Amino acid sequence: MTSPRTASLTGRRRGIALGLVASVLFTGCAAAPAVETEKTAKPTASAPAPTASAAVATVPGYDVGQFPPIPLFVLPDLSLLDSSASAFAIEVNEALADIPGVTATPAHCDAAGTVVSGNGTALLYGDGSGSFTGPDGTVQNFGDGSGNSTINGVTIQNFGDGSGNYSDGTVTIQNFGDGSGNYTDATKTVQIFGDGSGNFSDRELTIQNFGDGSGNYEDGEVSIQNFGDGSGNYRSPEITIQNYGDGTAQVDGEWVDAEPLPVVPTLGVFPPLGTLAPLESCGTTLTFQDGVLFDFDRSDIRGDAGVTLDAVAEVLISLNVAQAAVSGHTDAVGSDSYNLDLSEDRADAVVKGLQDRGVRSSFSAEGYGETRPVAANEIDGADNPAGRQLNRRVEIFIPATV
Repeated sequence: MTSPRTASLTGRRRGIALGLVASVLFTGCAAAPAVETEKTAKPTASAPAPTASAAVATVPGYDVGQFPPIPLFVLPDLSLLDSSASAFAIEVNEALADIPGVTATPAHCDAAGTVVSGNGTALLYGDGSGSFTGPDGTVQNFGDGSGNSTINGVTIQNFGDGSGNYSDGTVTIQNFGDGSGNYTDATKTVQIFGDGSGNFSDRELTIQNFGDGSGNYEDGEVSIQNFGDGSGNYRSPEITIQNYGDGTAQVDGEWVDAEPLPVVPTLGVFPPLGTLAPLESCGTTLTFQDGVLFDFDRSDIRGDAGVTLDAVAEVLISLNVAQAAVSGHTDAVGSDSYNLDLSEDRADAVVKGLQDRGVRSSFSAEGYGETRPVAANEIDGADNPAGRQLNRRVEIFIPATV
């Protein structure tokens, strides 16, 4: 039987979703025009009748013919970069550094002690209007008064014209005041050019957003191309998908129906430095990114995800975590009630998976459905697949007091 969630995807997720989602940081070299690599010629072919989809291979976590959008650029939480971060958060982050799809960040709480999802990051997309879109999808614009401030020993300079610098000896951030800016640290480089385009690199991972609806993603194994006209490609060692932008696609040579790809959202302006200030941490949040544990529309943990849970369980046991809260989250596709049930089932599955691996922490599990997004599901009324991808996640909150 077709689930309510699946039934609602006809014009949104059943097509191959492509946009550009990975956590990224910012470079210290001067802003310069984005270097456009040669774009591979878009796929062309004459399509016979599509085959039945039952036997067609899929990308883990996605429906037939779908693949991940090209990721949005996400600013780091600077609390991990200075003394405001707890030693526990830093230790967990280092322990999980080599586990794909799992991140550890300082958690931020409101006055009542409730974890605020997505706080401490800023999503870099928008319309180039001089504002940037925050984690809750709202547009924020901060003052540009000049002055210097020191937070936990880190100096931030604001020159009053929208430009400024941040430096702590390891991380360098430059905002040039015209919408462009750079971030650099020991491994990552991010360039925002202020015209909707930008680059990101981290070892083998590279993301290019050309600012015209097209973009590329490479991580050494997976390659994603969005040509900005509805067509694009996905290649990995396990599967190859070509979307022709005309309602059809080939999956490992098999023809299937597939909606044209949405365009890659343009990048917005470089956020004011004041918005990057570290916030007081109330604990640590572990985030399982979309597709790491579950197949599309399912709540049973995939067999190949066992390695990921093994690693997380080992960290929780070795650090003697006494209690933790597991929460499931979805995007806004499908009914509220269906998404709530799916998120609850996924949270329960993660708790059981960790307990089966010998974790003796006291767990609570709760599903929030689509009520706690960390990115906009839509931008100006248009579907935002890369934002929805960020919202589909499971989080483990570990209070600072444990």
